[in-house]
This record gives sequence, C-alpha cells and structure tokens, in this order.
Amino acid sequence: MNIEIKELFDLNHTIAKNYLSQFKYPWEALKGIKDLIIELGSKLDKNEFNEAKPNVWIHKTAKVFESAYIGEYTIIGKNTEVRHSAFIRGAALIGDNVVIGNSVEVKNAIIFDNAEVPHFNYVGDSILGFHAHMGAGAITSNIKSDKKNIVIHNEGNDIKTDLRKIGAFLSDYVEVGCNSVLNPGTIVGKNTNIYPLSNVRGVISANSIYKNGILVKKIL
Repeated sequence: MNIEIKELFDLNHTIAKNYLSQFKYPWEALKGIKDLIIELGSKLDKNEFNEAKPNVWIHKTAKVFESAYIGEYTIIGKNTEVRHSAFIRGAALIGDNVVIGNSVEVKNAIIFDNAEVPHFNYVGDSILGFHAHMGAGAITSNIKSDKKNIVIHNEGNDIKTDLRKIGAFLSDYVEVGCNSVLNPGTIVGKNTNIYPLSNVRGVISANSIYKNGILVKKIL
C-alpha cells in the first residue's frame, strides 16, 4: 500500500497542512510537532483564540472541562470538546470539531478535524486523520518492549525509521473498535474498519475490514 502522507490524509482538514506537505512519510513529521505548534500559535487570530498559558492556545468556541489537564505546546481548535480528566501532555495539535474524551491521554500528536477519541484512549506519537474514530479503550502503543527502533512493515518491504517511539497513523474515516491495540508503527488506510479487541500491527490496506488478525474483505 502507498503509505505516503499525500495518500493517507486529506491535508485540507488540518492547520498542519503546509508542515505535513514537507514530508514523504508520516513518522517523519513527529519530531517537529512542538516547534510547529509554537510557530502556528504565534500566528493565530487573537480574536478567535485565547492563550490560556504560555504556548497553549484554545479556540474561544472550544469546551474544556475544568478537570482536564492541558500541558504546554497545545493548540485546540474550533468547537472541540476536551472532557472530564483528559490528559493532554503537550505537543498536541488538535483540530476543529474534535472530541477528546474522558480519561484520554494525548502526547506528541496531530489530530485532524472531526476526529474522535472519546473514552479511555491513549494517543501518543501518532497522527489521526479526518473523521478518524477510536472506540472506548483503544490505544496506540508507541514503543516496543525491546526499546529498539521501529521498522515499518509494508507488504514485504521493511522501512527503517530510526525512531524509538512511533504510535499509529490512522487515515481519514478509519474506525477502530473498542479495546483494540495499535502496535508501534501501525498504519491504517482510508475508510478501513478495525474490529473490537483487535491486535493490529503493520500496514492495513484502505477500504478494508480487519477482524481477528485477518483482512476480511474490501468495503465496496
């Protein structure tokens, strides 16, 4: 499967469009998210965004629960909701109309517009595309048990990333079922459904259904 950024995401649904366009593969963008947020934040319209604290910009229409923790280097977009006990550790670029739900942890991530991570999720060193959705308890695992650098396995081709921490890259309109684990370096193509309780690794093709470790069928 083609795993280049331009094939995985519609970049018109994130303010990181120009930034992401510089790279071929999505993991190449992970290192610079903090610096990107600082750059973008300084240019945001002050009539639309409040700088809640240094390097934290929150759109005036966003709803952030008092119990949520928002770390430095964060942008939260228009009409986004950050719910009870969410834990945003920083370097998080969160788009418009996004749901960051109860007890969700986000760290070093780009989340496109209209994505939803509503219940007990972990999103670390990852990119979630337009309308991507993670069911309750689904997580991105971002480091291997042996702590070695992550290799992307794509249809027999192994791509060395030279990175120790990579979560998952969910393309536009991906649905991840409850309590699924997306192993380090997982890439899921557009419009694919991951069944609940799945243990997912490698590259999962677009327009597919992934069930019990098997690519069941193409979605017509």
